[in-house]
Amino acid sequence: MTAKHTSPLLVAFAFFNIYIIWGSTYLAVAYGLQGFPPFILVGLRYLSAGTLMLTWCKIKGEKFPEFKFIWKQALSGTLMLVGGTGMIAWAEQYISSGQAAILVATEPLMFLLIDRKRWGEYFSNRYILAGLVIGFTGIFLFLKLGVAVTHPSPMATIASVVVLFSAMLWVFGSLIIKDNKGDSSTVMNASIQLLAASFVCAIVVACKGEYAGFSFGKVSLPAWGGLVFLIVMGSLVAYLSFIWLISIKPPAIISTHTYVNPVVAVFLGWLFIKESVNTAQLLSLFIILAGILLVNVPGYLKRNDTVENK
Repeated sequence: MTAKHTSPLLVAFAFFNIYIIWGSTYLAVAYGLQGFPPFILVGLRYLSAGTLMLTWCKIKGEKFPEFKFIWKQALSGTLMLVGGTGMIAWAEQYISSGQAAILVATEPLMFLLIDRKRWGEYFSNRYILAGLVIGFTGIFLFLKLGVAVTHPSPMATIASVVVLFSAMLWVFGSLIIKDNKGDSSTVMNASIQLLAASFVCAIVVACKGEYAGFSFGKVSLPAWGGLVFLIVMGSLVAYLSFIWLISIKPPAIISTHTYVNPVVAVFLGWLFIKESVNTAQLLSLFIILAGILLVNVPGYLKRNDTVENK
């Protein structure tokens, strides 16, 4: 299905998934961590979702993509899902789900720093420069006031830096996948990414010794609920929506989920597990989102000019 012939209702549903459902996965991770070590949690999530997707593709008679696309899908999946989501799950042992979501909201800022080919365009634009300065000011304030004050432990600061690094890895992975989809379906590509990520998670689990002392029999019902939600809603629904949208929509439009995800995560964390939210955190979130809005202004203006000239 091409972008021109895509149902507006289907696109709206996909955006709902990456806006609201992805925002709620931070809470699901917090529940999952009540019974699972972080990389066992995400590894089981990826293995289950990836196996279901691949089985569906093979039932439909789909073929595997060419090897040159397989390894790029595997690499992008590893960067986004192990380096990105997996490291966030690890970090949520030391910071709240809302705080993790606020830091992940910096992905559009990371995109500008990583997309080196277009630095000349980015850094000659006053909106983007202002957005970067404002956005990273918000990050500094969040680390200094939003995290250090509420979580005095050095591990909280380390975990926050890890989340920022994970956002960079997610951007790297999404850039790799953007132009390397091949002729395979969205579901086939996503299954390869998920299964590759589950394999790498198994290696991380072995290296970290997460199996030591772990028993499935000791896992609580809320933790199982968190895992099931991550598999079904986080991977089968929201992640598929993201992979599909990135193939038909500009990255700047897709990145708008970063405006909504932290708000959803902070609200749900406060509502369900009583995570504290202070004024400094909310102010930092507002500053970061203001920076993200500014860096996206050129893209919005360009699209408006295109529409008016048609």
